Amino acid sequence: MTEPQIFEPEGRAIPFVVEGEGPVSLVLLPEGEIRADGLGVISHYLVEEAGFHVVLIGARAASAGADEQVDDVVAVLDHLGLEHTWIGGHGAGGTVARAFAAAHPERSNGLLLLGVEETQTPLTPLIPVLIIQGADDEITLPANGDALQATAPERASVKTLDGAGHSFPLTHPIETAFIIEEYLDWD
Repeated sequence: MTEPQIFEPEGRAIPFVVEGEGPVSLVLLPEGEIRADGLGVISHYLVEEAGFHVVLIGARAASAGADEQVDDVVAVLDHLGLEHTWIGGHGAGGTVARAFAAAHPERSNGLLLLGVEETQTPLTPLIPVLIIQGADDEITLPANGDALQATAPERASVKTLDGAGHSFPLTHPIETAFIIEEYLDWD
């Protein structure tokens, strides 16, 4: 993975990584540290094998709430000149992605959720949603993704990885990346 950069708007230290220059832009928000949950491997695959432009944006502090993290995502996207993109994340990162899409639907081409936290954040109207989940996930239960998909069956799809737990982006990165590539259909 490319070495993270730090963007410091208004004194906030926001880590981010930019890879690729392809026509499909995807912002990924990790659940924990920017290097810890397998999104870097997924990003690298999508850049090298599918020609995507991927931006990983980490949280500036563990104590930053979803609204603060949404502000950080906006700041990094503005800094990079990225006006609209697919946005997604793993676990808590997916919850921030949902909040971003709800607050900024004009900047969201679609939503990618890797494990769905139980939250009251509704899906943004009109944008496509891909939910990928581990069949054996005991943290972001597959039932959460299934229930969310049921609220918008015409535009939300669920793909379940058999034998995968909560850390499936780390344990099944290529399978996860392949599902993303296939769904976005930019092969």
